[in-house]
Amino acid sequence: MTDNIPLQPVRQKKRMDSKHRGGCCECLRCCGRREPRPRTVWLGHPEKRDQRYPRNVINNQKYNFFTFLPGVLFNQFKYFFNLYFLLLACSQFVVEMRLGALYTYWVPLGFVLAVTVIREAAEEIRCYMRDKEVNSQIYSKLTARGTVKVKSSNIQVGDLIIVEKNQRVPADMIFLRTSEKNGSCFLRTDQLDGETDWKLRLPVTCTQRLPTASDLLQIRSYVYAEEPNIDIHNFVGTFTREDSDPPVNESLSIENTLWASTVIASGTVVGVVLYTGRELRSVMNTSNPRSKIGLFDLEVNCLTKILFGALVVVSLVMVALQHFAGRWYLQIIRFLLLFSNIIPISLRVNLDMGKIVYSWVIRRDSKIPGTVVRSSTIPEQLGRISYLLTDKTGTLTQNEMVFKRLHLGTVAYGLDSMDEVQSHIFSIYTQPQEPPAMKGLSLATKVRRTMSSRVHEAVKAIALCHNVTPVYESNGVTDQAEAERHYEDSCRVYQASSPDEVALVQWTESVGLTLVGRDQSSVQLRSPGGHILNFTILQIFPFTYESKRMGIIVRDESTGEITFYMKGADVVMAGIVQYNDWLEEECGNMAREGLRVLVVAKKSLTEEQYQDFEARYVQAKLSVHDRSLKVATVIESLEMEMELLCLTGVEDQLQTDVRPTLETLRNAGIKVWMLTGDKLETATCTAKNAHLVTRTQDIHIFRLVTNRGEAHLELNAFRRKHDCALVISGDSLEVCLKYYEYEFMELACQCPAVVCCRCAPTQKAQIVRLLQERTGKLTCAVGDGGNDVSMIQEADCGVGVEGKEGKQASLAADFSITQFKHLGRLLMVHGRNSYKRSAALSQFVIHRSLCISTMQAVFSSVFYFASVPLYQGFLIIGYSTIYTMFPVFSLVLDKDVKSEVAMLYPELYKDLLKGRPLSYKTFLIWVLISIYQGSIIMYGALLLFESEFVHIVAISFTSLILTELLMVALTIQTWHWLMIVAELLSLSCYIASLVFLHEFIDVYFIATLSFLWKVTVITLVSCLPLYVLKYLRRRFSPPSYSKLTS
Repeated sequence: MTDNIPLQPVRQKKRMDSKHRGGCCECLRCCGRREPRPRTVWLGHPEKRDQRYPRNVINNQKYNFFTFLPGVLFNQFKYFFNLYFLLLACSQFVVEMRLGALYTYWVPLGFVLAVTVIREAAEEIRCYMRDKEVNSQIYSKLTARGTVKVKSSNIQVGDLIIVEKNQRVPADMIFLRTSEKNGSCFLRTDQLDGETDWKLRLPVTCTQRLPTASDLLQIRSYVYAEEPNIDIHNFVGTFTREDSDPPVNESLSIENTLWASTVIASGTVVGVVLYTGRELRSVMNTSNPRSKIGLFDLEVNCLTKILFGALVVVSLVMVALQHFAGRWYLQIIRFLLLFSNIIPISLRVNLDMGKIVYSWVIRRDSKIPGTVVRSSTIPEQLGRISYLLTDKTGTLTQNEMVFKRLHLGTVAYGLDSMDEVQSHIFSIYTQPQEPPAMKGLSLATKVRRTMSSRVHEAVKAIALCHNVTPVYESNGVTDQAEAERHYEDSCRVYQASSPDEVALVQWTESVGLTLVGRDQSSVQLRSPGGHILNFTILQIFPFTYESKRMGIIVRDESTGEITFYMKGADVVMAGIVQYNDWLEEECGNMAREGLRVLVVAKKSLTEEQYQDFEARYVQAKLSVHDRSLKVATVIESLEMEMELLCLTGVEDQLQTDVRPTLETLRNAGIKVWMLTGDKLETATCTAKNAHLVTRTQDIHIFRLVTNRGEAHLELNAFRRKHDCALVISGDSLEVCLKYYEYEFMELACQCPAVVCCRCAPTQKAQIVRLLQERTGKLTCAVGDGGNDVSMIQEADCGVGVEGKEGKQASLAADFSITQFKHLGRLLMVHGRNSYKRSAALSQFVIHRSLCISTMQAVFSSVFYFASVPLYQGFLIIGYSTIYTMFPVFSLVLDKDVKSEVAMLYPELYKDLLKGRPLSYKTFLIWVLISIYQGSIIMYGALLLFESEFVHIVAISFTSLILTELLMVALTIQTWHWLMIVAELLSLSCYIASLVFLHEFIDVYFIATLSFLWKVTVITLVSCLPLYVLKYLRRRFSPPSYSKLTS
């Protein structure tokens, strides 16, 4: 489906250190952008525009054709590590500074750059193809010549666009006409706001009344709209028709809009385009993708700066010991080049290739099938996550509502006893009604009758009090008109603004009372006997977030009875229903089970009572001042002493193994925050159900605040709570962050869990950014919808879940998984292994380079501080490539514990959060080991060599190679067969190449017994003490993982 393609992100002001702007062209475009203004849009006449509008093009690329190479190279060389090697390679063009062949410097650098450029090019091409697919989607446009086909990218402001059912809306539009008989349509907005509730949209009344869609071009009419803005929940505009007498003016609100990125769920609609391109609401709510640099890479970059400092100091010391004689400044540069191995260029090559291996291992893991690594530069980030920010709908939950409980006060029906409810309903509609005067009925029969009538009243209330519309579609056997006429069950689907509503109506169908028809003024139910029950809708009071309840007044056509039904949240319904002693307790019990609880009540009205109410209600609706308050007051006059019928419990099914996964993450020291666009009650229910909030923890619901004073009082109240989960709405969050950002984040970070509901997409990204800035810890964001893209791109590590809300989040993420439960293994096993392996690999590569640099320093100091290289030509290249590369790189296969143990003991992950595998302490230990081994090998070779200098090279180089191979063996914790192959292959390569190295090594000398015992002694002295120390440390101070593997 093309509606799964990600939209073009808006250019928002973000942190510049870790972002890449889209090149100079993008900057010029930004600079030339005018301030957005309100607009007048003539229907079907895009040429009558009062200002220039952006093209309706989607562009997710970081670079364009001209900025690609400069951009990639800039991103590489802005880091000290790469810039250093570029300067080093360039210096070899100066003859006086040249120490060896040019290829010894340029080949490694060229290889690193080539790998990076190819990887970036592949990602850009993939991005371009995705954008091209959505920009090429075809739509129908109404013109004076009839209907023509137009590409999404060619749609302009003012065009009249036809959008079919299940098609993505290509631009922000005003809804003009629909093919639906009831004169409205439903929208799926999950890609825009994360809510799975379908939204009801109404066309402009004037244009819906026109006989045909082509008449839209015959009238003189225009839409006056506000300037483009970020608010997806509000809109202000007017529709004007000039050629009618008198001119028609209609106010436009959010109910008349079709925002881009939503999907038409019913009928075919016609709309006029208001906003395009970067002015779309969905685009303005999406942040710019940033080039993510891993914390591990920044730490390695920091270590290379320390090594560079050491390089400068060693070079200055060497020249100082020469008393700065002669052209000393040239000598400093020569020493800098001579000791340049202190900073190994092979470090970048090894780490980049390691990342590729980690990505390949993740993709090949059969226990997390379907996992895709879209950003292979940051797998180590997965091993150090402190905060996990997750979406709710479709990520933690399956987005499938299931009716679980019907509670009548004295009796409760669960899934296993629904057949009893069915038999009660069946008995009401099939057994003849006997007159009350009949005697002789047993007590049991009377109780049964009473219970049946109570159950029937409850089920009937649930079947009538909702906003669900049954729609009939042809199924290949029966056409639509016939299915609608005969109420065919196989052709019927339910449309509603909430999946909860559909779950309730589907349940009433399962127990025998089926909703078969509905329009603006009537409802039809079918009884178990097949009789159609007709009800007239007199009034509807829709659900709002303020009232937390909905009501309906209906007249039963068969009896003329008027009944007011109402359902809502327990907090508001408790004061509306008649006194009872079970409501509060049972609501609490059901909420603790993670069920969404609704209280259902009714009130019978006489004709006089209703007529009196209607007169007052109409009068209140006509008032100009305080209309909403007066209307609410009139409705509240009915909402008194209502008869409590039942409680319903609906569950949003959790994804498989969500609870154990969240438990694992919590034990691993990761704090989980849930950021959702859903309602507060729903979010709280899911948090309890998923055990995001444990049973022993209190929940502090942050009440709605609108100003600084209220926020101050509420923060003080929250400060007094301890070990308490926080639930806060997006509006309150905005106020708190505006006035008390530091204080709020400090308190929120201390909470074991945080739930933010009614969150806008940009708010999600803002929370991620604040967590990064305030705590300095790594964040991971998980989501499955288009509204999660900003959060995923802002986080240090973005994970997309491929779900019912499409692939938009997974395409924008660094890692894509198919189920939330896979996140546990991705972090605990792959994240942990990637970080530990890269830490070991980087330190070993540094050790390898420091060893040879120490030997060079010893050699130069012994031979009167001469800037002469100890090893030349192929020896220096071979040392870090064919002789030691395979064993050292095989460390990417090493692991300290089995994956099952890592999953069983998530506390092992907590150790990594302190960054101990790669710290200044471990770095210093490896530096000291390198200095010790380099000094032992060089001094040993100088002491034991006989007469010729070439013998020093042979003894020291052979000892160096053997020492490196033994050190790899010392470092490995779990042997893999490829490690053994790598060790033997490297040794074989060195022995075989001795035949060709007669220029540097005396081949006859290395065949003597003298050479063998000298090399053996030097190697043992350099390695044996370290083996002994390792054994003693393992014996008396074992690491935590060794206790689990022993």
